[in-house]
Amino acid sequence: MSDKTPDPTVIGEVAAPPFARLPDPHQIFIDRALRLRALAPLSEIGLYLRLLSDLAELQYRIQDDLPEPVLPDAAALARAHTHGMPPLDRIGFAPDAAFATTFDRFTAAAEEIAMPPAAAEALGRVRAAGRAQGESMLRAVLAASIPAESLAEHAFMAAALQVHFARLAARLDAAALGPVGNGACPCCGGPPVSTMVVGWRGMHGIRFCACSLCGTYWHQVRIQCVLCGSTKGIGYQEVEGDGGTVKAETCDSCHRYVKVLYQVRQTDLEPVADDAASLGLDLLMQQQDEYERGGFNPFLLGY
Repeated sequence: MSDKTPDPTVIGEVAAPPFARLPDPHQIFIDRALRLRALAPLSEIGLYLRLLSDLAELQYRIQDDLPEPVLPDAAALARAHTHGMPPLDRIGFAPDAAFATTFDRFTAAAEEIAMPPAAAEALGRVRAAGRAQGESMLRAVLAASIPAESLAEHAFMAAALQVHFARLAARLDAAALGPVGNGACPCCGGPPVSTMVVGWRGMHGIRFCACSLCGTYWHQVRIQCVLCGSTKGIGYQEVEGDGGTVKAETCDSCHRYVKVLYQVRQTDLEPVADDAASLGLDLLMQQQDEYERGGFNPFLLGY
């Protein structure tokens, strides 16, 4: 169903919301796991959502006693702030001991959960990959340019990277963050997985983008394309009968779309979980052959 009228939901309670909200590396994954577990029995892709829930729970559980991640030094952080660049450079990321431990611990723990044979085989290939192959997968995930023939393998790598980057982002100073470009996370420069009109105390009705990698939220004005900044030709589409909690915000200027989740209407919505569960909306948009998906969810890749 298509709707070219402006989004009618209230604009918000505060005139100047904080620009960025950093992730809590433990809470983000347990919230995601619980939401996926609640969605699974209600969905035609319930088995897949249950697998994602198990993986998100592992992302939470493996964090105890991980080595401290290495942040950029003070000079690099200051330079990024001065030049409007993300302080966590995903393209120039160099894996450290903390990431190596995170990756090994996550992939080892993942062998203990139930998953389809094809996913288990993909996990085995990830664990058996040599250094060069592993780094190639890492670079592909961070560049959002994953080969079609190895989608599942990259989803496991993405899960380990999400844990590491959430831990890095949590150690930054939110007050020092600023815009770095349309559709780019102010922490790591990554694309949003979705946007959410939140129901948080004091910020009811404010829209935030949610980073697909580090879990940072950043403020985004309403009825404006997240990806190109245009305010013209903005429309909203949804699957009929879904209750209006998840919509695709489309842009006639760049012909892309990003999902909007209305947490103001349903309080337990979660950016990654509800993006994955609303796969039907992505299929609807593909059938129209007019707009390309602008958000990035690595866990849609393995489906």
